[in-house]
Amino acid sequence: MHCCEQNSAKETTGLKARSILYHDVTEPGDYDSSGFPGPAAGHYKLAWPDFEQHLKAIRGTLKSGPVTIFDLFDETAHQAGILLTFDDGGISTLRIAETLQEYGWRAHFFISTDYIGKPGFLKAEHIVELRRSGHVIGSHSCSHPRRMSSCSWDQLLTEWKQSADILAHIVAEPITVASVPGGNYSRKVAQAAAEAGMKVLFTSEPTVRPQVVDGCQVLGRYGIVRGMSAVSAANLAAGRWAPCVQQLVTWKMKMALKSIGGNYYERFRDLCFGESGSA
Repeated sequence: MHCCEQNSAKETTGLKARSILYHDVTEPGDYDSSGFPGPAAGHYKLAWPDFEQHLKAIRGTLKSGPVTIFDLFDETAHQAGILLTFDDGGISTLRIAETLQEYGWRAHFFISTDYIGKPGFLKAEHIVELRRSGHVIGSHSCSHPRRMSSCSWDQLLTEWKQSADILAHIVAEPITVASVPGGNYSRKVAQAAAEAGMKVLFTSEPTVRPQVVDGCQVLGRYGIVRGMSAVSAANLAAGRWAPCVQQLVTWKMKMALKSIGGNYYERFRDLCFGESGSA
């Protein structure tokens, strides 16, 4: 049983953790080789030379390496460090994990289960190996809905429960950690995740301020996009005030536009990236 399934005072006060959100890492210019294809998805993917520079810069900034969410729930564990998270479950995850292990670091990998075994994505045996290496496996929904906050209650339960069941069968242990696809978070999304047995839910809101929704810890993350410098990534990991506030302000403006524009926002986004739709 995972330590995050245990009851503690932290469940009522909320965990405080600085989390960094990455997606895929590919060879320069080959961004469709791992994870979801298209320019919109590619905006969040790094080239390998850039990613390796990010890790070096983060290591130089931190007093201790990244930890996992299970460490934070362990009352006796050292609580310093950050949480590294990777969304989608692209095939580049394998090399990402190998690179992290050179540093002695562990991370959280969130898998969209409908894509397991498809071109550009992890296979079930890969997920098993990741867990055996000490990384955390979590749900990123089944289908990766474009607007998860617009899903019905039944759809949300299906997305969380089925994905968790599939991953639990693969790694032979309960899945209690998840991340929201596309940054489309709402309280209902968290309530459904809690109903499905999630103890921790990561969003894309750049904040260290925690929430607790029906016993589920809701944690924000600072997002990394292509073109972001290693210094910028290290500053976010270190919690430097200016870049953290700047990302939060930008995120709030984006969420306001999403709320006002609804599906029109998504269409406008697709036009900006030159595509008719994205996963």
